[in-house]
Amino acid sequence: MNASRTLIVPLVALFTMSACAMQRYHPAPLVPSTTAERFESRNLTDPGLQRFADATLGDSVVAWPPKTWNVQTLSLAAFYFNPALDSSRARVAATEAAIVTAGARPNPTVSLTPGLPFPYLLTLDFALPIETRGKRGDRIQIARHLDQAARFDLADATWTIRGSVRLALVNYLTAARTAVLLREEAQVRGDQVAILDRIRSVGEIPNQDVDVARIAFAQTQVAIRTAEGQVGDAKAALAAAVGIPVAAFDGVEFAWPEMDTPPSVESLSARDLQRDAVLNRLDIRRALAQYAAAEANVQLEIAKQYPDVNIGPGYTFEEQHSFFTVGLSVVVPVFNRNEGPIAEADARRKEAAAAFVETQARVIARSERALAVYTAALREVADAEALRRLQEGQRRVTEQAIRVGATTRLSLDGVDIQVSVLERAHLDALARAQRALGDLEDAVQHPLTPEGMLPFAPETLLKIVPVNR
Repeated sequence: MNASRTLIVPLVALFTMSACAMQRYHPAPLVPSTTAERFESRNLTDPGLQRFADATLGDSVVAWPPKTWNVQTLSLAAFYFNPALDSSRARVAATEAAIVTAGARPNPTVSLTPGLPFPYLLTLDFALPIETRGKRGDRIQIARHLDQAARFDLADATWTIRGSVRLALVNYLTAARTAVLLREEAQVRGDQVAILDRIRSVGEIPNQDVDVARIAFAQTQVAIRTAEGQVGDAKAALAAAVGIPVAAFDGVEFAWPEMDTPPSVESLSARDLQRDAVLNRLDIRRALAQYAAAEANVQLEIAKQYPDVNIGPGYTFEEQHSFFTVGLSVVVPVFNRNEGPIAEADARRKEAAAAFVETQARVIARSERALAVYTAALREVADAEALRRLQEGQRRVTEQAIRVGATTRLSLDGVDIQVSVLERAHLDALARAQRALGDLEDAVQHPLTPEGMLPFAPETLLKIVPVNR
């Protein structure tokens, strides 16, 4: 009886200590009204954004917020506010936890069987599981490779967000400049209508000529309203890409001096672009990590052919006599040798290999197509620029003719209208070239211009987690 009590007391103490080390549940409810209020309160002067910029850029931040916002600073704000990165960070946290799970050793088991009459009959068994053939190490390898894949997902998300910000900024600046050009054209057309109306009043031209000019002036006014709507839409898209409400852009100025000078095709090496696409793209690196996880899984399933062992001492107290035993149990692989799971793991490895080859081929094709589209867009920009220069030359000739009395102001208005049309065409060509350049950068996941360079590697965002926005 004393022996049984001597064994029971340590067991009770052991279970009590284990219970004290257990984690407790902490509720984390989501309240839609609260999250909506937090979103509406976001702005570019957020102190948390400044701390995030300081932590990310180090000493390179001189003043915050900047006077004008460009691709770099808007991308940085998007990395802070955009919820897509929070989702990616959560997935990384889950894979990190999976590594802990994979490395956990199986707990021993204790079996206490009292008999009748108690406490004169008592059996105590202790079993310690022992994994064989390095199964725990294989599980850890799988978890680590999947964690690496999740980290590549996070870095890939930063590129997706950066590309969205860049495209939205191109669209906004294009729409804003288009609206300015249309307003200037409307002034010229209004002047043209006034001149034609004076000429009609003295009977030198019919009413139809004035009506045609008025219709063109009205069409320009409609185009202005359309362009203003596009400015608002592009501004909303830019705010969505950053992850803030549109009101946060009130009073904010945007700048992109290099937008009018996209890099030449000669400065971009097709060989280097293809190499960057194959070696630098994060989806390729993620596919490699997933293949490595599939490879480790094959090793794990093969190791499972060898059964684990349960070993442990046993104790029996019967009628004031103590009996000690040593137990050993093992699963005998008689009916199967884990053939099915091994075949499944091998098939998944082949699937991962095929997915990698498919991803690599798609990336190469995308980079080649993006370069071809960008090359064609640059030709269009060159053609539009040449036409605009010819028209500007025609304007100078017309101004000279006015000065010597060879023509009238009405002729200059006609030339100015054509200059405005060609300037809008040139602007549209530039916008298409910048969009094509963005697609090319996304294809290789590498900035191709100095102003597009991020002052940090996307992977550093793994170490910097924004708090309580």
